[in-house]
Amino acid sequence: MIAGMTEPSAAKQLRRPRVARPGSAAPVAQETIDTRYLETLVGYNARRAALAVIGVFLPEMAPFGLRPVDFSVLSLIAHNPGITSRQLCATLDILPPNLVGMIKSLEQRDLIEKRDHPSDRRAQGLHLTNAGQALQTEAEAKATQLELDVTHRLSAAERQTLIRLLRKIYLKA
Repeated sequence: MIAGMTEPSAAKQLRRPRVARPGSAAPVAQETIDTRYLETLVGYNARRAALAVIGVFLPEMAPFGLRPVDFSVLSLIAHNPGITSRQLCATLDILPPNLVGMIKSLEQRDLIEKRDHPSDRRAQGLHLTNAGQALQTEAEAKATQLELDVTHRLSAAERQTLIRLLRKIYLKA
């Protein structure tokens, strides 16, 4: 999304203009687009809502150097000290090779550290460093506020209902 533009205007800005082919009539611009069918689909609505949230999340988290998945990993480590890479992959549905580079990057930024796991000699637990804890605390506060801003048209009860219903779709249990 282009900064400062709403999604529809950004899409218009990025869309290639239609060019009439020789011998054909010029395309007719349609003022309103019928999206009624798409709006009946859970996937369409979930994706549009996700785009709205991510469109705000990305610039707000840029000063922290966090993408959504980095934020999720740091949050899980903050709230589950000693969590293993395997547990992170299972919880976030991330493939292990994709997590390896992310963990390495977070270590290089001195945000997390590995420690021997207390009950599994083959595993290492992940922990936030002091710098990681400070960054995560500030980033979570920012994330909470931006979610409230994005969902300002929902009441607190509606927000909780929305979260509960979405969880019913993606949780396997």
